[in-house]
Amino acid sequence: MVNSLDWEKQQGLIPAVIQNHLSGKVLMLGFMDKAALQHTLATGDVTFFSRSKQRLWTKGETSGHTLKLVAIDKDCDNDSLLVQVLPNGPTCHKGTESCWLDGNAHPFLNNLAELIASRKGQNPESSYTASLFARGTKRIAQKVGEEGLETALAAATHDKEELINEASDLVYHLLVLLEDQSLSLSDINANLLARHQKAQQK
Repeated sequence: MVNSLDWEKQQGLIPAVIQNHLSGKVLMLGFMDKAALQHTLATGDVTFFSRSKQRLWTKGETSGHTLKLVAIDKDCDNDSLLVQVLPNGPTCHKGTESCWLDGNAHPFLNNLAELIASRKGQNPESSYTASLFARGTKRIAQKVGEEGLETALAAATHDKEELINEASDLVYHLLVLLEDQSLSLSDINANLLARHQKAQQK
């Protein structure tokens, strides 16, 4: 990884885009020199070269808001990095989750989950989602079961277009159920990651 990057082109500093491994949200942009990248790979604590301090700087060394390395990849030109992390607290020095504040870095499913959450407690006549919350957990769970069955039937009949439609309905209703239970996609992602890591250790 280290020696395959085009350090000369970037004058010794490679831009590193930091992304939350669980939510997909872009958290910050930093710069790494060879030593910073080597330190990150060796310790698992994301480390940059600070242009203001003119030294290596491990994120969270004073605040405790570290970034634990999950995966790192280079782009097609070998001159920038995508670093996937598990953040321990807010990433931005202003105390926010991300240095980008408008939320546009969210993948669509996260945006949809946020929209669903905003419907909770609203007038049931204002939207279908609000009406589901008003009818309670039993009805939401029933819808998940119905959509799961319809998804399975679409797959069994090899109707790909119908499978896409039914799977979309299933995912939507599952997001509603998670919100109803005060859970989120991040909880599911974290559980899947923990299972994967456990399996890799066997």
